[in-house]
Amino acid sequence: MEPREIQEYIKSRSVMPDSSVHAQSAGQSFVHLCEQVKQAFFAEWEKEENTKSLLDIQKKAIIGYEREVSYFKDRIESLIHELGAGTVEYPAWYSSLTDAVYHENWGLAGISEWFGTDYTQSSSAKIIGERIYFLEGGRMALKEQRITKERKQQLIRAFLLVNPEQRSDRMYHEIYLLDGTRVTIYEEPMAKKGQGAIVFRRYIIPILSFEEQAKRGTIPVEAIPLFRSMVRIGFNVVFLGAVRTAKTTFLATWQSYEDPALEGVMVETDPEIPLHDINRGAPVLQLLADGEELLRISKSLLRSDADYFILAEARDGIALSTAVKIAGKGTKRMKLTFHTGDPAQFPLEAADEIVHATGGDTERTMRRVGAAFDYLFHFIQLPDKRQKRLKSICEMGVDGGGHVSVRVMCDYDVSQDAWTFFPDMDAAHQKYAEETDPEAFCSMQKALHALAGASPIASKIGVFAEGETG
Repeated sequence: MEPREIQEYIKSRSVMPDSSVHAQSAGQSFVHLCEQVKQAFFAEWEKEENTKSLLDIQKKAIIGYEREVSYFKDRIESLIHELGAGTVEYPAWYSSLTDAVYHENWGLAGISEWFGTDYTQSSSAKIIGERIYFLEGGRMALKEQRITKERKQQLIRAFLLVNPEQRSDRMYHEIYLLDGTRVTIYEEPMAKKGQGAIVFRRYIIPILSFEEQAKRGTIPVEAIPLFRSMVRIGFNVVFLGAVRTAKTTFLATWQSYEDPALEGVMVETDPEIPLHDINRGAPVLQLLADGEELLRISKSLLRSDADYFILAEARDGIALSTAVKIAGKGTKRMKLTFHTGDPAQFPLEAADEIVHATGGDTERTMRRVGAAFDYLFHFIQLPDKRQKRLKSICEMGVDGGGHVSVRVMCDYDVSQDAWTFFPDMDAAHQKYAEETDPEAFCSMQKALHALAGASPIASKIGVFAEGETG
């Protein structure tokens, strides 16, 4: 933004800070204090000769730079002391009076609580209309604070400072804050009148072992030897499910067992998976690309000599087409996630996406999809949304007649909270596994037959001692 636009933004904040002060306990004294502090800042800024430097500080503080935020907070604290206002009550969702005045005047208003230490494990927050929600315990919880339409518009203008190329008259915006939080903005008339929304999403991908996944009940502990063997063999796997079913978390778990000597390439839409922490020291290239950007680099990816590829979230036909092409060249150990509720429909859904994006014949594309990936892992969320489960494992392939087959190898019964395994393996997968790693193939067969013999296998949440994660 130009200095003039930033100054207009600052002037727009001269309205009384009523964005979230709805609690009666806050009283008028807090509102009055916010206005006093604001006027004191304006008086000082009018005397400032280096306007460009001042505007830069203001802009960086709005975006969230720590040094510039400290500039505001330090001066606010001094003003509160000078005004003898240290005992003024402030809304409970702020951590201190200084923090409250800053966020009411220049910061994030009531949504700032979500960025505090109490919500570091909350992956999502929303402003819908005047209401504010935080994701707590797997559910969106309505918070006490509210935000007026005027204050929300001021907040949107602040976020747009992060990406100056974003046109303020658009109805939809997607930006990223300094900490990686994705902010999606829906304005009227795309949103219903009075229901404009701001959605905050940050990625919290815990680095878990298979043992920890079992401890949480996501997988049966008895299946851990099977999964370890499958990682060693290097099958191409897809992790399926709806949003918040932990499929990305399981991809990260699977990847943590990958051979660190192998070269990899991971392509993400958002900076979600910290592969440099998961496979420390491994030669893995991490790229951010989507849509047209992915299309532009797809040729270089196809020419890459990497041992494996990860497409962390295959959102569209371009990503899926790229994955299928890479797999078609014989690349193994591929991993990707995809949103679907039915693994049996994955070949058709993926083919539809590819044909829509790049053209071609659906039936032929389905066969290419069926041949590209070996196993589909489907995850679900239980009524207690904190609980995730591996719903099924399906083996995918193409038979001699060119038909795509999706055969269930593992199935979870929600009513019994138990898994049933089936011992058969596709002949092509057996051949590949035996030729690639005979020892791991033997272990996989042994584990699969043991699981089938013990089925159904009940979930055992908390079977490990505290702190035992493997």
